[in-house]
Amino acid sequence: MKIGILREEKVPLDSRVALTPSQCRVLMDTYPFINIVVRSSNHRCFSDDMYRINGILVVDSLDDCDILFGIKEVPISSLINDKTYLFFSHTIKGQEYNRGLLSSMIQKKIKMIDYETISSNNKRMIGFGRYAGVVGAYNAFLCYGLKKNIYRLKPAHSCSDRAEMEKEFNKIILKNEKIIVTGKGRVGKGIMEIINDLSIREVSKSEFLNNNFNEPVCVNLDFLDYYERVDGGRATKSHFFKKYSEYKSSFMKYASVGNIFIAGHYYNQGSPFLFTREDAKNGNFNLSVIADVSCDINGPVASTIRPSTISNPIYGYNAKKEIEDDFMKDGVIAVMAVDNLPCELPKDASLDFGKEIISKIFPLLVKGNNVILSNATICKDGFLTDNFEYLKEFISS
Repeated sequence: MKIGILREEKVPLDSRVALTPSQCRVLMDTYPFINIVVRSSNHRCFSDDMYRINGILVVDSLDDCDILFGIKEVPISSLINDKTYLFFSHTIKGQEYNRGLLSSMIQKKIKMIDYETISSNNKRMIGFGRYAGVVGAYNAFLCYGLKKNIYRLKPAHSCSDRAEMEKEFNKIILKNEKIIVTGKGRVGKGIMEIINDLSIREVSKSEFLNNNFNEPVCVNLDFLDYYERVDGGRATKSHFFKKYSEYKSSFMKYASVGNIFIAGHYYNQGSPFLFTREDAKNGNFNLSVIADVSCDINGPVASTIRPSTISNPIYGYNAKKEIEDDFMKDGVIAVMAVDNLPCELPKDASLDFGKEIISKIFPLLVKGNNVILSNATICKDGFLTDNFEYLKEFISS
């Protein structure tokens, strides 16, 4: 089995990689029948020489490889016929901007396994969510320091790695802030890593809502903590997923006492918004900084009206006027809504992602015919697979 590591070509260029040099070495030592080569790149967070030092051949072409690993979408012009690809294709929701990519993969008889679709028991097996949470939480405190004009942190993308970023923690000045974190999946856990590293105490929902503190505190909410049934009945996960329309948000009770909101929840289309633009106009709305790691534009977090960028991560939302504004103005919410947060710490994010590939994906690959990977395959042999037949009309149109 010959495996090729793709060179990221989508613009803006991504410096992450699916497998680090040392991970490639570990895989080749673990599976003697596997050979890994890397396509040369001058913008990858691990240099070509770092792969060579680990005994990994650096090449200009991957034409003779069986399986190709990447991160972002592969440009249509770079697709190689009859290969197996693994990357984030961003096609399964019928994304218009990748219609041509999906059509081309079918025409070229490519077997496409999307990381996003690899799941077991309806749970995704791999992803960059953890580091989205880690960087998003750090950016929340960077944003807070600027908004309150009390300290300044070095941007995460200017740090060589997470260790350097964490040295910046010593600059953070907090008093008795109340911090809301939503989400208990990969993203939420990544956020809570930073909260714990800062020694911020986690308190119960009741304590958060009713008590005053002489220290910064945090509450970590799951979705049923801020959604309740309209009829006052008992809320359950199974009922919520079946009957979104019978629920309403109770998030305002947290927003009325919180200072910082770090959003790491998963949002299902059709669920109630956490807070609306009208909610944000309410005189009791107390949040001054919102770091929206989930980054659903014009969605459940009303202040997220556009994505921000790594180089310019913060903008202001004027709730009264419902417009973007200077985030330093009084009454304007400072919003951090970077939609590619793991790219700020590419080495750490790649290392974490590669560990998941090694532990969860490679055992499946070496088995050959595997149900999990078969279910995650979008197309092969020139056709959509049964699980993704719903995209047929999208392609033909």
